[in-house]
Amino acid sequence: PPYSGISANINQWTEKLLKTNLDGAQSYYEIDGKKLVEKKLWLQDDYVKFLRFAQWKIHKAGKGIVGMVTNHSYLDNPTFRGMRQSLLNTFNEIYILDLHGNSLKKETTPDGGKDVNVFDIRQGVAIALFIKKTGEKGCKIYHGNLYGDRERKYNWLDHHEFKKKDYLQLKPVSPWYFFIERNTRDIEHYNDWMKVNEIFPVNVTGIVTARDGFTIDINKAALEDRIRQFRNLRLDDDFIRAVFDLKDTRGWKLPEARKKLSKDIHWDEHFQKIQYRPFDIREIYYSENTVDWGRPDLMFHILQANLSICFVRQYAGDGNYTHALVSKYMVDNRTFFSSKGIIQQAPLYLYQPEQKRKRHGFQSMMLFEPEPEYGSEAKKPNIAPKVFEQLEKAYKRKPTPEQILYYCYAVLYSNTYRKKYAGFLKIDFPRIPFTSDYNLFLQLAALGEELGQLHLLRGKAFNKPFAKFRGSGDGVIEKPVFEADTKCLHINKTQYFKGITHEVWEYHIGGYQVLKKYLDSRKGRALDPQDDFFRIITAISKTISLQTLIDAIFESIENTTISFQ
Repeated sequence: PPYSGISANINQWTEKLLKTNLDGAQSYYEIDGKKLVEKKLWLQDDYVKFLRFAQWKIHKAGKGIVGMVTNHSYLDNPTFRGMRQSLLNTFNEIYILDLHGNSLKKETTPDGGKDVNVFDIRQGVAIALFIKKTGEKGCKIYHGNLYGDRERKYNWLDHHEFKKKDYLQLKPVSPWYFFIERNTRDIEHYNDWMKVNEIFPVNVTGIVTARDGFTIDINKAALEDRIRQFRNLRLDDDFIRAVFDLKDTRGWKLPEARKKLSKDIHWDEHFQKIQYRPFDIREIYYSENTVDWGRPDLMFHILQANLSICFVRQYAGDGNYTHALVSKYMVDNRTFFSSKGIIQQAPLYLYQPEQKRKRHGFQSMMLFEPEPEYGSEAKKPNIAPKVFEQLEKAYKRKPTPEQILYYCYAVLYSNTYRKKYAGFLKIDFPRIPFTSDYNLFLQLAALGEELGQLHLLRGKAFNKPFAKFRGSGDGVIEKPVFEADTKCLHINKTQYFKGITHEVWEYHIGGYQVLKKYLDSRKGRALDPQDDFFRIITAISKTISLQTLIDAIFESIENTTISFQ
């Protein structure tokens, strides 16, 4: 069947097919008798509807076989857990041959070799056989893998008959019901900890402009010039569209946006800062006339004096979780990834609703959560009350919101934590182990704060630069070249940074190699002594050192954790 995550085939019949227990076949939108609570589901994908239709027909018939070649995302994606449980409840035997080849996840063979898709697509592929027998109960599920280049996969499929011995029997369990092998039995205590999105309950995905090249810029003067031209109605619509390569979207039409912005007497108040990529702060024209999905409900809080913690629900690839960042600005939804995965941003404080009168370029400022109880305060912590209750009970004193945020941040940067719980971190929001030992809490919170200040590029740590800038020239970035043996990072033929280790050069946050990404996005521009790049080198170097200290403490907290279940 075809696949499309954003399906055009949505109607009353397909909604009934997916969302109801049709003729006894469990809905894909429930798990263990409860409705799924995700904000965004991929269950509307066309291939899911085809499989659901086939399941329903077999369920009604009482026996039969379904065989399909599909996208393999339903095997382990968390939002498909209701679908997996439903299939288990209908069929008696399920055989999955995972052909892999997912370029979005950068899949490789078990020995690190090249893994190629059997089709000319980026999404991985699986062959599935679903068998229902008359009068039988229960379901046995078997899973097999096939890695390598396309020719190897074709040859294997051509010359192998179906044999049960080629498959490993799985035992899917609640709440995920994975259709792949997951070795997490020895660390099940992880599920007793609280998810980071539950600790900071008001959180939302980063903004989407749908026209970054027009709305976001490194140079504020250049951005201001574009906006002046955009709101100048003496310039023709077609001219503006062609010059700035602007395309209409479902909720944004260029003529209407230009007319509205031309009438906005406060148009020059909508310039803001945005965390575009790790350590890469840019200018954005934040207005409903230029931004498709501005998330004003959350950005209202971010645009006050605030701090936020950013994270992702799941990540792909073989590496460890590196997808956490603190920021004092709004974030782009691809801050951690170029094409796969979306960032979640949670502010530390929520501000009084009446302060929404301040203009930020959006008319609607409705909160998506119930209004919090502020009392006489101008703001309140965006931290679940039971977190304060449990910690105050354990510590005999109430920690500050900042201490809680920085404690969580330190945990997310522990390499021990990232490696040990990688299996869980790939599939759902990170869970945080809160220690019952107050001294350990304070130590980790202090390291988290030091780490946070580094990532905000502020503090005394930057008084002594980590690397020296050498050579003469205009400072223009050409093609960055790193030499591991000399510890030199060249930005052009005559100028370079001296003293950069291989570990600093290779350091990743999310899907980006930080230093390389920063320089690549500024090719043709000149670095000056005030550029953030000088501070970013120091921040990464000191981050690596702090992670070693965090690991030493993290190993002491696992036996003293508080259960929130």
